[in-house]
Amino acid sequence: MIAIVDYGMGNLRSVQKAFEYLGIDARIGSDRALLADASHIVLPGVGAFADAAEALRRAGLDEELKRQIASGKPFLGICLGMQLLFDRSFEDGEHEGLSLVPGEAVRFDVKDLKVPHIGWNTVRVVKETPLFKGAKDLCFYFVHSYHAASVAPDCVETVCEYGCEFVSSVNRGNVFGVQFHPEKSGEAGLELLKNFGGMA
Repeated sequence: MIAIVDYGMGNLRSVQKAFEYLGIDARIGSDRALLADASHIVLPGVGAFADAAEALRRAGLDEELKRQIASGKPFLGICLGMQLLFDRSFEDGEHEGLSLVPGEAVRFDVKDLKVPHIGWNTVRVVKETPLFKGAKDLCFYFVHSYHAASVAPDCVETVCEYGCEFVSSVNRGNVFGVQFHPEKSGEAGLELLKNFGGMA
C-alpha cells in the first residue's frame, strides 16, 4: 500500500487516481499509523516552499517521514515534494528543507523564456535507477519557477534543459524526487509510477 502524504498542499487526488489506474492501492492521509502501515510513501506538493515546510513541521510529519525513510521504505517526492528533500530553498527568502538529499532550490534565471517553466520537456537519464528502469530520453509535464541546484553529483538521476541545464530528478538510497508531474505525464508518467510501486 502506498501512502500519499496529506499536509494541505498538493494535487493528492490526481496522484491517487494514477496509482489506482495501475491497480496499486494508494491512500491519502497524514496519520502516523497510515505511514507506518505503508510499504511506500509519496510526498506531492504544489505551492510555496516555506508554507509547505512549516505545514510538515507543524504536523510533526518532518520527523515521521525521516523515521519511515530510515526504515528503508521507498519514498518519492513530486514537484515541491522533491524540493522539500533538499537542505534549503531560496523562494521568498531562505528556508530549511528536510536535508534528505544534498542540494537547494533556486529560481530560474533564464533570458527570453517565461518563468514559471510550464509544459512538456524531455529529461535525460544520467543515473539509471529502478525508477527509470530501461528508460532513455522521456517527456514529462513540468510546472515550476524554482529548480534544483548544487545537488550532490551522485544524487543526480536526470537532467533537463530550460535556458540552462537543471536537475529534474534525484535519488539517494531509497529516496527519489522528480521535479515534473508523473501523474500528468501520460504513459511515461504511469510507467515511472509503476516502477516506483514495484520497488521492494
